[in-house]
Amino acid sequence: MADDLFDFSPGAQVPLQGAGGQTAATNALASAAYRDSPVDEIQKADNDWYKTEVKAGKLSLFKPNLGEAFCTAVEARMLGAKRKPLVQSFGAEPQTVVEHCLAASRIRKQRDARLRMIMFVCGVVFLPGLLLWLGLFQFRKTLAGKEGDRKATWMGTAVLVGIGIVAAVAMFRLPFTGFWGYYLRAMVIAPAVGWPLARRICEATARDMRARWDGLLSGGGVGAKIPEAVPGNPDETAAEELRRQLARLTAEDRSNSVFYAGPKGILGMGTRWGSWQLAEELAPRTPGTEIHPFRSWDVIRMIEKQLTQLDRGPLHTGGFPAPSVKHWIVSPVGEGAKEVTRPSGEGADSFQITGQEITRICNEQQFGSGNRHYLGVQFTLWDGQLVLTMLVTVTVLYQTLRVEVTGHALGPVHGLFTTKSAPKTHEVPKSIRFWETVEVVEPLCDTNEVVRLSVRALLSWYPPVLNFLGGKIVLPEPFGVRHVWAAAPWRHRFMADDAMRAATPVLRVVHSAAMKVLEENGVDTERFTNRSMIVSGLVQDPSPRKADVYDA
Repeated sequence: MADDLFDFSPGAQVPLQGAGGQTAATNALASAAYRDSPVDEIQKADNDWYKTEVKAGKLSLFKPNLGEAFCTAVEARMLGAKRKPLVQSFGAEPQTVVEHCLAASRIRKQRDARLRMIMFVCGVVFLPGLLLWLGLFQFRKTLAGKEGDRKATWMGTAVLVGIGIVAAVAMFRLPFTGFWGYYLRAMVIAPAVGWPLARRICEATARDMRARWDGLLSGGGVGAKIPEAVPGNPDETAAEELRRQLARLTAEDRSNSVFYAGPKGILGMGTRWGSWQLAEELAPRTPGTEIHPFRSWDVIRMIEKQLTQLDRGPLHTGGFPAPSVKHWIVSPVGEGAKEVTRPSGEGADSFQITGQEITRICNEQQFGSGNRHYLGVQFTLWDGQLVLTMLVTVTVLYQTLRVEVTGHALGPVHGLFTTKSAPKTHEVPKSIRFWETVEVVEPLCDTNEVVRLSVRALLSWYPPVLNFLGGKIVLPEPFGVRHVWAAAPWRHRFMADDAMRAATPVLRVVHSAAMKVLEENGVDTERFTNRSMIVSGLVQDPSPRKADVYDA
């Protein structure tokens, strides 16, 4: 395909943060790359249509946290050599999210390189002792998991203490002397000596990750540093390929081809919450004459011209921001489709449907199979958290002209992504006033976390084995970083108000533009005017409905 061969960017450049000021949704999603929460929390962000699967691994000691699993899944899904087409992320910049995933993975790789050195010197050289320690920690972790406690159960702790006493006594009464005697003592001591060094590395990285996490949500403009995406010379093929993949990601996100998935609505735009139709017979203004011939595209062009001026009101009271008016080609897909297909061949060029093909579809493909044309006016509000899209389609069947306006709303990203980091604390009773408790701040990386990171560091260079042992996230399909974790806007009073307020002025502008074209072409507009007044009355008090769920 031409899309796979075309270079979408002007050349080597440093990837930058998303532009346009719409960064709240982007930063919230990107912050997941730096989180150290349990991986299962990602399922809290699931909505009614999309479910994230968390596949369990073979050993809980290798289980990833949310940030590690999120980065691995997103990078593989969005930068893979043979990846499936992506759904557009309206109100967010998917390239920025991927860049932060790459930056977080780079920080973890640097940490893992140092941990591997410590594990080799203090662990692999003394492998029997390392396996003994890991077996004890796995046993303790398994008991704690079964009991549902935050730490190991009293049984696990008692077993560890007992084994520690036996090991201490055995250190002075070994049956071996010379080299093997010293080696047996060292294999028990060396892993314990390496633990403080590993903890310092893990703590420093955890603080850095949390600072980036909070910085993104605070709007501090934390940049993603990925020098591996900037080739320094023509021989750096890996860097050049990564740069092209990032540019291709942005080009696909700006495609004018979208997909209608039944009750799910248009993928990436949200469900259809309202629909208003103006349909009347085309009759000449003067009896005995004929109307001037015109096509659907003529009406659409006039509507487009009027919609671009929505931000120009008669009063200086704020009102609409500058809208984004764009022609969309909508392809039907099944409600349960797991994959979408981008148009290719004649009429498509670099993820874009050509203008000539758009005009042809608008005029000719109005009935039966095939793609359909919609003119969309889109408002990105609440710093990218709310995306309102009003779609207009014009059809002419026999002597009936139909102008239809539908409303789509994409809500904010789930609250899971907008929560800042919190210190790890627990309550303990006071020594004297035992009926009172005091909150104690724990270190970011406790003993179990240091062991987990050190063990994963040994296999982080080969993710397939790490995913097999520890588990992974399976992203919902069709995938786009914005719509799969979007909540309904109707739970937020002001967002719901914005969605419903936009319907009336857009509808009236569409009707006014359509009337102008009809009058210019000698059509009797009396019936259209009457029908327009009826529809305007109905839209005075719009309420969100499941317009895509037909009760039949």
